[in-house]
Amino acid sequence: MSPVFRRESEYTFKIYSNEEERLHIHVTHERCEAKYWLEPEVELAKNKKLVEKYADRFKEQFRQHVGKRIDD
Repeated sequence: MSPVFRRESEYTFKIYSNEEERLHIHVTHERCEAKYWLEPEVELAKNKKLVEKYADRFKEQFRQHVGKRIDD
């Protein structure tokens, strides 16, 4: 069971009971989810891999949208 701690707008804040001991929260929005550490500071714990997976594509899309190279 995943207790829901809060719902705000379209976001749901919850935990997975038997995942791990380090304090963290999962934030879901539609079909997306991110995990944040709560200690020692609030920090994004997991969601990075998806960005890394598509990083080259995102860079190209950025360049096309802006109309120049990122390095300029």
